Amino acid sequence: MYYLPQPPFLVAILGVFIAVTCGSAFQNLLEQKLRESYQNVQQEGSFRIDRTKDFVIATTFWGICLGIWVFLGGGLLVLGFGIIPSYGVALLLTLFTASLVWDQINDVLLQLKEGGSKALELD
Repeated sequence: MYYLPQPPFLVAILGVFIAVTCGSAFQNLLEQKLRESYQNVQQEGSFRIDRTKDFVIATTFWGICLGIWVFLGGGLLVLGFGIIPSYGVALLLTLFTASLVWDQINDVLLQLKEGGSKALELD
């Protein structure tokens, strides 16, 4: 019979891989959409990034969250916690942090839509 090696470092490494892969896709997608929206400045409604309607942006963001959840759960497994408490606590932390980050991203996109890139300059 085959037993999983203890502690399961591979789970934490897999979570980091998922998060980094989806994060790079998220970054490239946002850069591409912003570039497209600033090329068509004259058209009304040319800003193509809508906060909650763009399914691809939301999917890549939730892919990042999945990777973080797997990483945190794997990290708690490495520390010796059980599988249900590890992934339960990791899920709560991930959802709380993801909601805060998603709200911040929505605010930044709204500022970009209303005032352009000059609205983000810090004085």
